[in-house]
Amino acid sequence: MVTFVYLFYKNTIKLKRRRKSLRILKLLVFVCAMVYGLYVYYKYLKHIQIEKKRELFEIQVIKTTHHNNAVYQSPIAHLHSPKPETFKKFTGNPVRFFVIVSMQRSGSGWFETLLNSHMNISSNGEIFGQKNRRQNLSSIIKTLDRVYNLELITSSSKNDCSTAIGFKWMLNQGLMEHYKEILDYFAKRGVSVIFFLRRNMLRRLVSILANLYDKDAKVLNGIHVSHVHSHEEALTLSRFKPMINVTSLELDLGKMESMAMKALGYFNSTRHIIVYYEDLIKNPYKLLQVEDFLKLPRMELSSRQVKIHKGPLSEHIKNWEDVNKTLSGTMYERFLKADY
Repeated sequence: MVTFVYLFYKNTIKLKRRRKSLRILKLLVFVCAMVYGLYVYYKYLKHIQIEKKRELFEIQVIKTTHHNNAVYQSPIAHLHSPKPETFKKFTGNPVRFFVIVSMQRSGSGWFETLLNSHMNISSNGEIFGQKNRRQNLSSIIKTLDRVYNLELITSSSKNDCSTAIGFKWMLNQGLMEHYKEILDYFAKRGVSVIFFLRRNMLRRLVSILANLYDKDAKVLNGIHVSHVHSHEEALTLSRFKPMINVTSLELDLGKMESMAMKALGYFNSTRHIIVYYEDLIKNPYKLLQVEDFLKLPRMELSSRQVKIHKGPLSEHIKNWEDVNKTLSGTMYERFLKADY
């Protein structure tokens, strides 16, 4: 009888310990689930915040002017009468100033060639690609004056009958560091801003990595090219599939989007228009909006440049399965499915 009571007591103790362990385990599972849930909710809120910011800048907030379905701050585009000393062919007709604000590997080169096919547009290319022109604020202002006074002649500039003069400015070429002074310069000289951005930052990252690879590999006859003019050349360059660092991928994509949003915020008070690469690919009518924005006659615009990375991203990323797994269920999952 004593043995039976002892065994019963012993088993009861074990059962209580198991129940206690089970309760602790359940509590741990609950805590983990709560932490994960809060993490997912935080990511969701961050995603919504970015989307709201994007919508805010695309709609241009309140009391904006709508002209031919283009949305920008002011209908006024200032006319100027530059008197260049070096550009003798200039006819002296009034001109408007503009700048294309963009990021590397966003399709801005293609966009600029489209604009330059207009007989009245002269865009001078990526003039601040040369570091000596942006080593300090003074050199930046001096270069801007030379561009808008038609004293800076580049391989991209043209046309004695140009009525819109501009250039392409990347965000990492001194624009963001001196944005207050540059904003003041744009306001004083009546410079209109064309934001040309890319929605899909993953595709931009693929293009960046592929371009970096070709700088060393020089796949096309030992020459590095950033843009191509034939489908054969595009196919050759697209055969390289970059390996993407998935450990920092979300952070890298976030930094790209953050920089674009920050630029939109800095220069939101300018007369400007926002054009997305993906929108222009799907709807060429966007070019008419740009022509209207620059107050120019509508013309059919064209470019010889050929897109390099066509089709689904799965065909252009070496570790696609890792990338797909990393971004699935995140705010950047939409980048995986875009196909153009």
